[in-house]
Parts: sequence; structure tokens; C-alpha cells
Amino acid sequence: MPDLLLELFSEEIPARMQAEAAASLAKGVAEALAPLNARNLRPFWGPRRIGLAATLDAATEARRVTERGPRVTAPEAALAGFLRKHGATREALREEGGYWVLETATEAVPAEVLVADALPGVIRRLPWPKSMRWGNGSMFAWVRPLRRILCTLDGAPCPFALAQTGDDAHGLVASTLTEGHRFHAPGPVSVGGVDDYVAQLRAHRVIVDAAERRSVIAQGIAALAASVGCTVADDPALLDEVTGLVEWPVPLLGRIDQAFMDLPARVRQVTMRANQRYFTLLEADGSAAPWFVVVANIEAADGGAAIVAGNERVLRARLADARFFWDQDRKQRLDSRLPKLEAVTFHARLGTQGARVLRLMRLAGVVAPLVGAEVATAERAALLAKADLVTGMVGEFPELQGYMGARYAAHDGEDEAVARAIEEHYAPLGQGDSVPTHPVSVTVALADRLDTLAGFFAIGEKPTGSGDPFALRRAALGLIRLVRENGLRLDLRALVAEAVRGVAGALGLGAADQARVVEEVFAFLVERLRVQLRAEGRRHDVVAATLAQAAAEGDLVRLLARADALAALLGTEDGQNLLTAYKRASNILRIEERKDGRSHAGPPDPALLRAPQEIALAEALDAAEPEIEARLAAEDFAGAMASMGRLRAPVDAFFDAVTVNATETDLRANRLRLLARIRSVTARVADFSLLEG
Repeated sequence: MPDLLLELFSEEIPARMQAEAAASLAKGVAEALAPLNARNLRPFWGPRRIGLAATLDAATEARRVTERGPRVTAPEAALAGFLRKHGATREALREEGGYWVLETATEAVPAEVLVADALPGVIRRLPWPKSMRWGNGSMFAWVRPLRRILCTLDGAPCPFALAQTGDDAHGLVASTLTEGHRFHAPGPVSVGGVDDYVAQLRAHRVIVDAAERRSVIAQGIAALAASVGCTVADDPALLDEVTGLVEWPVPLLGRIDQAFMDLPARVRQVTMRANQRYFTLLEADGSAAPWFVVVANIEAADGGAAIVAGNERVLRARLADARFFWDQDRKQRLDSRLPKLEAVTFHARLGTQGARVLRLMRLAGVVAPLVGAEVATAERAALLAKADLVTGMVGEFPELQGYMGARYAAHDGEDEAVARAIEEHYAPLGQGDSVPTHPVSVTVALADRLDTLAGFFAIGEKPTGSGDPFALRRAALGLIRLVRENGLRLDLRALVAEAVRGVAGALGLGAADQARVVEEVFAFLVERLRVQLRAEGRRHDVVAATLAQAAAEGDLVRLLARADALAALLGTEDGQNLLTAYKRASNILRIEERKDGRSHAGPPDPALLRAPQEIALAEALDAAEPEIEARLAAEDFAGAMASMGRLRAPVDAFFDAVTVNATETDLRANRLRLLARIRSVTARVADFSLLEG
């Protein structure tokens, strides 16, 4: 069982592409070497190399394959086609059971032969978001110039050429050579097996394993932070990126010029992160510290003093630029920038950001009273929500939108709730983000998402299975989280209709089109809610049965309370037995209604109730229906379920003692109407037909 080692050594690969490329390489190798039972695949990646180690069988299995061909009496053309397909001659056939039979032997193929044959294609087909060609005349394309291919089996060379017919692929041939660190150990290094490869590269200042490099960086920056009494701001994405930028990480501590410490904390952090890939440090109280950590890719003879000094100098220039934007932006009030939003396109068919903030302002006025926000304050926040998009700072750092608007609003003396809403209305951006709770912030956040969903659905830009370019799923999930986590009692259908009315005028939507868009958006929200509930581990049938009521229920909080109560009922013996009885009644009704060609809905005739059990069931339904209605109206869902659960005994007794399909036509029809009433009573709570059990 030889160990395969494959390394593709190139010029610097963008950090964001490395892990995915290594995973694609591993998948391609596993598929291509499946006859060798490729297993224990261990991909690795870094700035200048991707590759993998794997265990293979020594050779493929030798096999004998029997193929049955056409009948002996088949036309000659059919036999010729069979022989042509398998590359065989007539002499190789034998007759068996009236058919021509071909038996072929497949010889075992040594691992080195199959590897050399399969890997060139895997390498050439490796997908990259972007690729390039280099040199003269080669048609081979890769993410960056590919310099070496290393391939060994149990430490022995496994050479193969990358070139195809008419394409020299730069003459690349697999060998046992790789290269060490660009500065510490330049030049070729010959390696044997996997363990020797890792050890040799470590000796030549390259840590092969990305997880190990990440750990070295994380521990190094944490130790430097602790040395000055600080902690490291959590930034896993930056840690992943830097891991892909260095082969021999050396964290170094730098100081931020005190003159820039009065800049907003996130301005400094984003400047350091976006431009320089520096890690931000925090004081013990969580405030920004005047320190940063840069991760070098070399061990400098002076301990990194020159590297730190150079990075501090670059950072001063970067922060000076940020200071300029900060000072210039504050010379102009945020509300004075509103006319400039007319020059910023939101979407070609949905108009400008200027038109959009007017829609948000209108929607905020509708939503505010429903969530306990002051209308004028909410409208003001909605009006200013996008104004920072035309500031210098946000133009330079788009990720600061909202954050800068809040600071500029505070500087202008705007209401604190307005400033907070400008920043918070973008939240939540993802699962890990917290949801705003202040009423004004919630109002603008809801208005923003409602307008987004209404607008893009109105112009037909709906998510598909293959894409969601306008992040409408995220907008829907954010809206649902705002409602659920704040316990908001809203009629979402009505609010969607308000949002659709806001875009209808500009798009020329008539009443019928508006109604269609409302239904599409609301159905989309319900589907996103279903996905969210399933991710939380809710019973899929309870979710489906409850959400079937969503067509008439725009209050998500009420809907979810109903789902919880239904799940609780089904967890009891009464609930399970009632469900069984419902399904029995429903099945009988479905069969008989199909046979009769008509529905048996309608109240049963009391004069035709003869058996004590059917009389008792009718009385139980008479008592339960108004009680369930009253409890549902009072949102006492547990009580409504309890009332429904008490139907279990009379329903069981009915089925035990009463024959539904009586010989008398009137009696049979009346008993079917009684079953239909069971169906209609349960439907007031949920669609029991969707429940399992």
C-alpha cells in the first residue's frame, strides 16, 4: 500500500483560493485513482504550493469480464457493432444460451503506471476562479505560473509529463524536487516520502500544514498581546487569510501613533485589516489598544525591528488618509448629503438611493407604531440611513457603511435613537450577528428588508437554485429573526403589501400584479421560516402542518406559538390517538367522496344520529368547536390543543361501535358529514393531513 505525495509548486497563489483548490485537487485525485482505492487523502496548501498525501493500493485488480452480446440469430450488423464497441474479433466470441458471449481479461495495472497516466489530466482540469497563461505559445493555463511538480510513491520518483499533444505545458515533468522558503532557503530540495517531505520543508523554513501555521500565528499574536496586557480582537477570517500569505510565520508587535487614537475604533481596525492585514489588539476593558500585530514571513536578523518600523511608518500614512476623510466628512452635515443620493443607483429598474430612502421613510412611518417606536424619529432615521454612502470614508471603506453614518449623525446632534438606527439597521448580516432591539432600529431594519424583497420580486429578480445575487434569502432570514427575537406582533402580509405599494408606482404595477408580488414575497418568507425551523430541529411534519395556516396568518409569533402547542399535543397519548383517528376519518372521506363524486362537508342532521356513540361524538364536537375558537382567539393555544385532545375518547368510541358505510343512504351520508366535521375542526388548528403518525 504505497503512499502518494503530490505537490504543485507555483508563484504566489491568492490566499482566498488555496483551500478550495486543494479540496478540488483531492477530489479529482480520489476520482481518478479510484481503481487504486485512493484513501486517507490529506490535502495541504500554502502561498506557493498545494498538494496532498494519500494511500493507494499497489496495483489495480486483475479481472475477467464477461459481456453478453446479441443473439446468435441477430443481424450481422448488430454483431459487428458489438465487436467494434469492445475492440474484439469474431474468434474471441463463444456461443452460450443462444447469445454471443465475449470474455475479456483485464490485467493488473501498477500504481505508478495509473498515477502517471491519470494525474496530468487532474492537474490540467483543476478549477480556478481566475487563471492565466504565461511564456510563449503554451495553451496550459493555471492560477499563477506553475514551476514544479513533485510526485512520489513511497518515496520513489513517479515521473510524468504535463504536456499534451501540441502543448508543451512549459515542459513540466514530475520529479522529487520542491523548493524551500523563498528567502531563507531558496533553490531546489530533493525529498523522499511524505514524512521526509514535511521534515525537509520545515528544515528549509516552510510549515506545510495550514492548520499548524494558523495555530502558530494565533498563539504568537496572543502571546504578544499578553506581553502588553492586551487581548486580540476576534477575526477568524483575517487569521485564515494571513495563514495563506506566509510559509514561516513570525508575529511582530507594532505600536500605533497616539495621534490617531482618537479616530473611531473601527476606522483604525478596518484600515489596518483591509490595507495591511494587521491584527487589532484590545485593552482589558475591550477598548482599542495602541498596538497591532503584523505577521512577517521571515526571521529577520535584527529580530524584526526594521520590519516593525517600516510597518509603523506605512500605518501612519494609512491612518493619516483616514484622518483626512474623518475630518472632511464632518465639515458637512449628514442630511445635506441627501441630494447626492439621487446620483447613486440602487438598481437600474428600482431607481436611485434617493428614491429608496423616501420609500424607507414611508414604510418606517407605517411600521413604527407597530413596534413601539416614535414615528417622527423612525422616519428621520430612515431618511438618513443611507446618507453615509456618499461620504469619503465609506467611499474608501464600504464595510464602514452604517457605522460611519451613526458617528456623523451623533456629531451633527441628531437624536441618539436616529444615530443608533443608522448603524444597526444593517443587522443581522449573518447567523452570528445579534439582532437590534431598540424600536427605532428595528423599524428601519424591517423597512429596509421589506423594501428590498418587494422591489426585487416586483422586477422578477427572484433567487434561483443556482444563485441569489441580491442576497434576498439573507434579507428574508434577517427579517424573520427581527420578528422572532423581538417577539413582534405584526401582520407581515399587510406590511409586505405596503412595501409593494411603495415600488408599484415607479414600476407601473396594477392591482393584480401587486397582489401577485405580495403572495410571492410572503410565500418566500414562509419558506425561509420553514428552513429556519427545520435547521433548529423542529419536526418537519409539525412545521409543514402549521405553516399551511400561514396563508391566513401573517403573525409569525402567533404561528410559532401554535406550532409549539401542536408539537406538545402530539407528544401525548391523546394527541397521537387523535391523529390516528383523524387519519382514519380522512381516509374514509377521501375514498367515499371520490366514489360519490361530491363533498360531504356540511353539518350532520341531528335527527339522523342514532347510535349513542355518534350522538356523543356530535355533542363533543358541538362543545369543542366554540371552545377551540375562543381559545384560539385568545391565543391560548395550549388550551385549544387540550380541547381538541378531549375529542380523542368520543372519536375512538365512534369508530369502535359505528359503521360509517351504513346500508341506508341517508344514514351513511350523515355519518360521512360527521367525519367531515372532525376534519374541519382539526383544520382550525393545523393541516393534520400533513402530520406523520
